[in-house]
Amino acid sequence: MRLKVHVQPGASRTEVAGRHGDAIKVRLAAPPVDGRANEALLHFLAERLGLPLRAVTLVRGVSSRAKTVDIEGMDPDEVSRVLLAP
Repeated sequence: MRLKVHVQPGASRTEVAGRHGDAIKVRLAAPPVDGRANEALLHFLAERLGLPLRAVTLVRGVSSRAKTVDIEGMDPDEVSRVLLAP
């Protein structure tokens, strides 16, 4: 499945912050330098979804706040439910 994510790098902590239009907003504690925010996003999503890191791939938005991530092995409804759970 493809997941649209809006990232806010340099936040005080890494967390899901709800929706941003049709994307899920994620605040990242990592700075947007040398791909560290992208790496932190992939690790965060994999951990939160209970998937191996290889199942989460950044496919669009390497240098943008608007990113598209491929997630293998989960239903789209399940991904949204897990990420947006309080």
